Amino acid sequence: MKYALLIYSRDADWDNLSEDARTAIYGEYAAVSQSPGILGGEQLGPADTATTVRVADGSTLTTDGPFAETKEGLGGFFLLEADNLDDAIAMAARIPAARMGGAVEVRPLVEM
Repeated sequence: MKYALLIYSRDADWDNLSEDARTAIYGEYAAVSQSPGILGGEQLGPADTATTVRVADGSTLTTDGPFAETKEGLGGFFLLEADNLDDAIAMAARIPAARMGGAVEVRPLVEM
């Protein structure tokens, strides 16, 4: 089964880290990205660079940034192939954001 591991982090917490701490955390992300079962993943740009798109009555409407203000923002994702949800949760727990005030949402992909 394939899972999306959606990484939500707190940008303010990241900004308060030393350069050495940031380098160590990037190393942890790199280690996860090289783990068996990881099929890919990417870091996303800051939320304030996003554009939200909606279509209403046939017209395309755009808004700068994310729609909702939250303390946590979607910062990236990994795509994982795992035997079961327990294995996916174990991999999600290795992602630094999960222990640093953020969260990792584990969501199964719909395979057709």
